[in-house]
Amino acid sequence: MKRLLIAAGGGGDAITAAMVHAALHGARTPALVLTYAWERLVVDPVPGPRGTADFTGLDRPAPHLALVTPRTAPRAPAGSLLPRLAGGLRPALGMLDPYEGVVGLTRQIQAAARWCDADRIDLVDVGGDIVARGDEPTLRSPLGDALALAACAASGLPTDVYVAGPGLDNEVPRAVLKPRLGDPAFALASEDTEGVLPVFDWHPSEAGAMLVAAARGVRGVCGTRDAPAPVLLDDASHQVHRLTGDEALRLSPLARALAGCPALEAAEEVSHTVCGFSEIDRERRRAAALPAPPGPRPAADAGDVLERYLAFERALRAEGLGYVTTRRITEELDLTASEAETLHRSLAAGSPPRRAAPLWRLAGNL
Repeated sequence: MKRLLIAAGGGGDAITAAMVHAALHGARTPALVLTYAWERLVVDPVPGPRGTADFTGLDRPAPHLALVTPRTAPRAPAGSLLPRLAGGLRPALGMLDPYEGVVGLTRQIQAAARWCDADRIDLVDVGGDIVARGDEPTLRSPLGDALALAACAASGLPTDVYVAGPGLDNEVPRAVLKPRLGDPAFALASEDTEGVLPVFDWHPSEAGAMLVAAARGVRGVCGTRDAPAPVLLDDASHQVHRLTGDEALRLSPLARALAGCPALEAAEEVSHTVCGFSEIDRERRRAAALPAPPGPRPAADAGDVLERYLAFERALRAEGLGYVTTRRITEELDLTASEAETLHRSLAAGSPPRRAAPLWRLAGNL
């Protein structure tokens, strides 16, 4: 028997699901995490989620069930970190393919439950947009979460919904979420992060990184990439709230409206009706505006990169920030992989070191 968990959104939710599983059942308890291959354009330049047809090397132990392994690979031009994540997490990873809507996702969840011999589901979301109403002005990506919630409801399996780190994804503010979520069920502890901490050496999930940092005792204001405001990490940032599937469904007009939806295109139409937008449309517009990928360039001098970082750091400190994510450093300084690695080694080796794993502590906050 394996525990069955479902990551409500993308890779950050899969990592969070592994931590929630460790806290609830122990990291060594066998488990399967179902997750979307729906990643940011920095990872996958093709807008929207990927389906099983976009991968080679999937393991198919049962009809309607596709497992991701380190040997799995995306078909060009798509990109995906799921194969690498499958090698970095203790739970097995299975793929949610949303192209047949709630109907197809329900079949996949039921097939996974039979394969796991599981009689219930743990549905995990970092941040809290799974209980969004749809009209929140900062809401950006509710569709994947709502599809997963609607499919869990249709599966007939008892479902617990776990919202970890309310507000960490910078979509629905924690103050707005608090009356919807009620009191926390538990808080993630440092030991719950041990199995996932190395993943953040390469994975860009900022909400997941901040959740791990908060569970490891980091407190302060953190700057992230592509977000309207910095995030305060405090004693509530690593708390986890539990709702029944029915309670979460009552809170989500989008999930209720998606019941019986037969295709992803139809789900987009429902999202437009309920929320006024579809995040896949937003991804299409962003992808169309992206410049052509730059050609290879020689690595910049390590001293020059460090000077650029120190100027960047001073600007962030002037904004009142105490911490920053790896992704923000890498993208805002436009670093190559080798430049980022060299900079990170330099920062980690400083005295005192700037690493507050998996975040970076800014000078003046040392």
